[in-house]
Amino acid sequence: MLIAGFPAGAWGTNCYLVAPAAGEECVIIDPGHEAAEGVEETLKKHRLKPVAVVLTHGHIDHVASVVPVCGAHGVPAWIHPEDRYMMNDPSMGLGRSIGMPLMGELTVGEPDDVKELTDGAKLELAGLELSVAHAPGHTKGSVTFGLPEAADIPPVFFSGDLLFAGSIGRTDLPGGDMAEMLDSLARVCLPLDDSTVVLSGHGPQTTIGQERATNPYLRQVAAVRQEHGADQASAPRRGM
Repeated sequence: MLIAGFPAGAWGTNCYLVAPAAGEECVIIDPGHEAAEGVEETLKKHRLKPVAVVLTHGHIDHVASVVPVCGAHGVPAWIHPEDRYMMNDPSMGLGRSIGMPLMGELTVGEPDDVKELTDGAKLELAGLELSVAHAPGHTKGSVTFGLPEAADIPPVFFSGDLLFAGSIGRTDLPGGDMAEMLDSLARVCLPLDDSTVVLSGHGPQTTIGQERATNPYLRQVAAVRQEHGADQASAPRRGM
């Protein structure tokens, strides 16, 4: 398994390229602001051929390079239908204009081929099986992607802006909802094995075991689940 990632653009959003091995087909996850050059460098370095772009959500810092990347390689982009509108109007995902200087650097819109993600889907792409989980809270259409354990490689969880090392995604933007965030953390993250490697939309990698032990939000939902089953508890407004 080859996973090559790099932070891109003004927001330092993590973009990942995933393939069975060097020299094979790959999937690109979240090519955000100013990510196109890094994508091309990584493709060349590992001799990869992209077959699809998949998106954890529609915020501009995760989708800004979708049009040029998909256009350069003739591949589709996958996004949840509830976040698709942000590809054409990124300001709607922020609740305000993102500013003319920044807008001048972006290619806003949809690529030629857009496919919609659904909860529980299994995407067979580039010799990989990506499991899709709808995980609203940061946005209405947020999703995560999972790769199963293989040989000596632990399972991998691309959490987008649902779960970070030590924190969670913000919920104060349009479409954000803390109650939904807590539910997604409990429903999507808690069942994962402690060995699962978490590759998030921002910041360093971690594991589910590390976050279960130290992340205050995951600890809270775990404690509530243990005490009350599937009931939710309130949490302070926090995020990144």
